[in-house]
Order: sequence, then structure tokens, then C-alpha cells
Amino acid sequence: MDDHLRLQKAIMAGSTKRMSAEEKRQTILKIYHQAKEVFTEKEIVALASKAGVNANTIVDINQSLVDDSLVDKDKIGGSNYFWSFPSKKDRLAQLQHEQILRSIAALESQLQEAEAKLADAKRGREDDESGERAKKMARREELSKAKLAAEEELSKLKQNDPQAIADLEQELKLVTAAANRWTDNIFSCKDYLVKKRGMGKKEALKILGITDAFDYPEDKPSK
Repeated sequence: MDDHLRLQKAIMAGSTKRMSAEEKRQTILKIYHQAKEVFTEKEIVALASKAGVNANTIVDINQSLVDDSLVDKDKIGGSNYFWSFPSKKDRLAQLQHEQILRSIAALESQLQEAEAKLADAKRGREDDESGERAKKMARREELSKAKLAAEEELSKLKQNDPQAIADLEQELKLVTAAANRWTDNIFSCKDYLVKKRGMGKKEALKILGITDAFDYPEDKPSK
């Protein structure tokens, strides 16, 4: 009982300003982590209300924490019981890591599809009325930006979970290799147009929608 009183005093001393959804989540998690006890839904609603969380939102916010595996839930008899220990906060970094892995897998799939389309371009297909080559080049730019964003997120996560990031670094290497292979294909298209079709270099670059500045995403000698 004394522990509950101390917890109530601590949370009542918190800010009463209007909270964002994330602030509500963190406030409720703090209650679990400080108490290190099991609560009924009624108890967590009472404690969170005293901590400044809008009472009408507590049940939904608490359920969102359960859905994200940050709070454990079990039904005993006719009541639901909830608990979460401080180690649960590491789950958030893991969720972010898993999301980035899914994004990288999707990017790799898109890069493979683009490589297949560029293989057709190597056989000398001219631009059609829909401007397919221009679309390919625009898509490549989008994927390059997405790759950079993933690398930035990776840099942030390295501070939290170096071991888990090892797998992500390997995935990024695969994506980078795929991007370089795609760039190889574009250069092959240019060589085909110049050497086999007799086009001037400037004309070939124009058809491919690139300039002399076009190069590999990473440090690699340009052609």
C-alpha cells in the first residue's frame, strides 16, 4: 500500500499540460516501470488520470501499448491484468529496426524489378510514347533517396542496439550492390547506343535521361 501511495504522489507531481498521444503513452509506461507491479484496468485508469492523462483516452492508449508489445496483458477470471517492466522499453527500438528491415526488403524487390526492365533497354528498345526511360530514371532517384533515409535511420539505431543493427547493415550492403548493378545496366545502355547504334554520346545521354554527372551511388570509378 505504501508503494502505491508513493507512486500516486510521484505521478500527481507531473505536468498537467495537454498531452500528445505519444506523451500519454510514455506517461502510462512510466507508471508501470516505476511501480513494477500488476494492475487492473481500473487501477491503471485511476493512476494515469492522476498523472494528467485524459481519462477518456486511457483505455485506448493502454491498449495501443499492448498492441506494440510494450505492455503485457492477461485475463484471469473476469478481469484483465496489465504489467510492464523497464526492459520493455527496448522493444520500441526493436520495432523500429524491424520496420527498417521491411522497408529495405521492399526496396530490394523494387530494384530487382527495375533491373529486369533495364535489361530490355540494353537490347536497344527506343523510348516509347509513355516515356518509360524517364520514369525509370525518376524511380531510381526516389529509391536512392529512400536508401539514404534508411542509412540515416541506421546511424541513429546504432546507438541503441549495435548487435541487432549488424543484420541491417548486411541488408543495406545488398541494397547498395543492387543499386550499383542497376547503374551498370544504365551505363551498358549508353555503351550500346553509342557503339552499336552509332549515336553520339550527348544524344545517348539525352535518350537515357542522364548527364555527364550521372554516377554510382557510392565511390566507384565512373564510365
